Amino acid sequence: MTDFKTLVQTRRSHRKYTDEEVSAEDVKDVVRAALMAPTSKSTRAWHFIVVDNPMTIEKLADAKEHGSQFLKQAPVAIVLAAHEQDTDCWIEDLSIAAVTMQYQAEELGLGTCWAQMRGRSLADGTSAELVCRGILNLPDDMRVLCVLSLGHPADERKPQDEDNLKWENVHVNGWVE
Repeated sequence: MTDFKTLVQTRRSHRKYTDEEVSAEDVKDVVRAALMAPTSKSTRAWHFIVVDNPMTIEKLADAKEHGSQFLKQAPVAIVLAAHEQDTDCWIEDLSIAAVTMQYQAEELGLGTCWAQMRGRSLADGTSAELVCRGILNLPDDMRVLCVLSLGHPADERKPQDEDNLKWENVHVNGWVE
């Protein structure tokens, strides 16, 4: 197992994937990590829709105007959604779950990338969330935060460069100019 300090340094977004399928066990481990993620008041009100059908993934990639075409190369996509009325922290809870999945995937040697859906739309103004709900037959009150791609990376990414960390954006005991 990789220590966490190394894991956060090496986890990078991957938008290109090999044709190798992701094992059911690896998918389960990634989703398991999300199910263990902390949530506000332990509501665990999120839902994770695992998609491995290439035609469905292609439709999800086209759910918004820009920034999600990389999904088409991924063998698996995971849609993160919640019923807004179940918790006022659905965005935060799903964000924590998404990042937890990304770190678990990295530890397994898999790549991920976040495709934002909340607040995004097609050129005609149609909400990406509405498109996702239609593709996946989700209830009308279901909110969709993002879609994570999951696969074996086809590209090499260098670890984060310690010299580029923005320590000047860290403030102790208040704002410092």
